[in-house]
Amino acid sequence: MNLEQALKRIEELEKEVDSLKNELKKYENKSLGGRHKHDDKWQQNFEEWSSLYEKGTPITEIMSSTGMSRRTYYRYKAYYEGLQKIKQK
Repeated sequence: MNLEQALKRIEELEKEVDSLKNELKKYENKSLGGRHKHDDKWQQNFEEWSSLYEKGTPITEIMSSTGMSRRTYYRYKAYYEGLQKIKQK
């Protein structure tokens, strides 16, 4: 390979790198969707739930005041009970 061919190949590779960088940016900005486990909002909701739960507030009142579904209520309850088991050890 001579110098002219090498420079041409370098130019082709630089274009390919730019193209791949642009494609990567699309994926970096893409929302992965789904639950974002234990982010700030989740933590805030869990703290609200746990304070109501510890006061003995009925399930239906917790669900209506927080706007959560029954599934979310039981997901929080399972997480809470898991934390309690860890604290007991």
